Amino acid sequence: MPSTAQITAAVAEYVSLLGTGTGKEIGALYNESATLEDPVGGEIRIGRADITAFYSALDSVTTAAELITVRVTGDSAAFQMRVVTTMPDQVITIEPIDVMTFDDEGLITSMRAYWGPADVATTQGQ
Repeated sequence: MPSTAQITAAVAEYVSLLGTGTGKEIGALYNESATLEDPVGGEIRIGRADITAFYSALDSVTTAAELITVRVTGDSAAFQMRVVTTMPDQVITIEPIDVMTFDDEGLITSMRAYWGPADVATTQGQ
């Protein structure tokens, strides 16, 4: 089982890469058979290739991400973050709560993002 420090570092790296990385770099944080459900109730992505494709949508926009709080127990973490995506005509801000599980190597085995339309704030772009 990964240590609390290992999981905390993996979550911090994940949030950092949401703001500065590529879909391929984020996808590399997941194990080969991982699942992703973002948001919960939406399509479940299965496997690193499908998950990488999901995050690749961020490659063409400017995104900043900030970790607000994280809690770790066993092989799981729950955390809240703020993600701000800037597009030419609007800025979208969301603060999801994500729950992740990890394998012994510290790779993500599952991720579920808790948020809905009421949690999305949109403002006019510049």
